[in-house]
Amino acid sequence: MSGLRRWWWLPVLLLAGVIGWWWFSHGSVAPSTPAQRDADTAALSDPALIKRGEYLATVGDCAACHTARDGKRYAGGRSLATPFGNVPAPNITPDPATGIGEWDFDDFWRALHDGKGRQGQLLYPVFSYTSFTKVNREDTLAIFAYLKSLPPVHREDDEPGLDFPYNLRSSLLAWRALYFKPGVFQPDSAKSAEWNRGAYLVQGLGHCNECHTTRDSLGGMDKDRHLAGGQIPAMNWYAPDLSTQAGGGLAGWRAQDIVDLLKTGQSAKGAAFGPMADVVRLSTQHLTDADLQSVAVYLQSLPPRAPIIPAVPFKQAASHEQGGKLYAQRCADCHGDNGQGVAGVYPPLDGNTSVTEPTGINAIRSVLLGGFAPVTAGNPQPYSMPPFAQQLNDEDVAAVVGYIRQSWSNKAGAVKPADVSTYRHTPID
Repeated sequence: MSGLRRWWWLPVLLLAGVIGWWWFSHGSVAPSTPAQRDADTAALSDPALIKRGEYLATVGDCAACHTARDGKRYAGGRSLATPFGNVPAPNITPDPATGIGEWDFDDFWRALHDGKGRQGQLLYPVFSYTSFTKVNREDTLAIFAYLKSLPPVHREDDEPGLDFPYNLRSSLLAWRALYFKPGVFQPDSAKSAEWNRGAYLVQGLGHCNECHTTRDSLGGMDKDRHLAGGQIPAMNWYAPDLSTQAGGGLAGWRAQDIVDLLKTGQSAKGAAFGPMADVVRLSTQHLTDADLQSVAVYLQSLPPRAPIIPAVPFKQAASHEQGGKLYAQRCADCHGDNGQGVAGVYPPLDGNTSVTEPTGINAIRSVLLGGFAPVTAGNPQPYSMPPFAQQLNDEDVAAVVGYIRQSWSNKAGAVKPADVSTYRHTPID
């Protein structure tokens, strides 16, 4: 009986697969007319369109995934970790044999909007078409023009290293039926142009919800927790709730705080680190001030969050005194006795959502690995925090992290030495 219960989801997946087959065999995007294809092809050489596409590709942080470490830009090869196995990002330079050189715009539009490859194959959702489907046709054409203007790089794509049954692309029919509905962003006429621009960027090219929400056991995003925070699958970092309202992860943040962090990697409320530091370095620091302000306006419109009621009453960890001694020795010189930090230099720890997030992962990994804000044009020489993995054992790290999470106004749960041991041995990338 217990074995049968383990496979309860199979009938659901089969039914979803049938529905998915019908939906996606009948609901694909219509091809362009011959006249539209000719117009699209002619537009690809327009310098202004190419320049705009470069900006939009930067907004989408495309190079981050499609460039291997020490590899040619956009030539693919970076292996993207998922709970189901690794998926290598493909070559999207205009090489005719190994890249997108033979693609036309319809092929590219189908990939972003519909999550399908040139031959109609279903794409794995590690490519965030669940968000990119919101990008409009004009912006998609601009990105395609930019990619087609790049120097071609001959590099064969690597094969995915997915476990069974996820290595069967047909299994994506069920997944897509459950979690994916294609559709370009539709502006809200009741909102301002600035709000709509921010919503378009955050929900579409910025694909912020791909990290900043919870996912279920099949990797589907929780539709009821838009930008409400969640553990990033297979990366062991926690992406915080982005609401600035009461109960939100950014409660009390001003629009300028959001703009500062996205532009420079530092703000009066905190600093970008971990995966977000790369997002700032490669993407958001290059956004126009108007687009950054629009993003801030949209994030400030996110609703308040219901308070989390702990299962047991708050109680300080037994190691609190030990953690306080370690904090005074190792942390207070920069972050202050009261956890307030130094604005624009050392981030505050009191009330910092990256400190008090539900799992404790971010604080543990920051103590172990150090904290490194991104180098940006607005902050070319950021201060950094040294790693303590060699100086502190698991008990020490658990004690000092517990102290920080349970001091001043922070009322988060303690962490265990076993948790520290787990993340001490987690690969960095």
